[in-house]
Amino acid sequence: MWDEVLDCEDLLCPLPVLKARKRLMTMAPGKVLCVRATDAMARIDLPHFCTQAGHRYLGAQEDGNVTLHRISVGI
Repeated sequence: MWDEVLDCEDLLCPLPVLKARKRLMTMAPGKVLCVRATDAMARIDLPHFCTQAGHRYLGAQEDGNVTLHRISVGI
């Protein structure tokens, strides 16, 4: 389902986006990052960031009080 996991639990936006951006820069195109976030704003901020940065937001799923956001690295 994903190649790497980034734990952003208990971090408020924009920190999940900033940490995801930094991690995505180290990953190869096509790899998938799972961002674990508890901040509800991540549901808005991460897809918007992906659109702006050329990555593909693959969706989110709930895992208790954590949301798992999947992002495919763009070229």
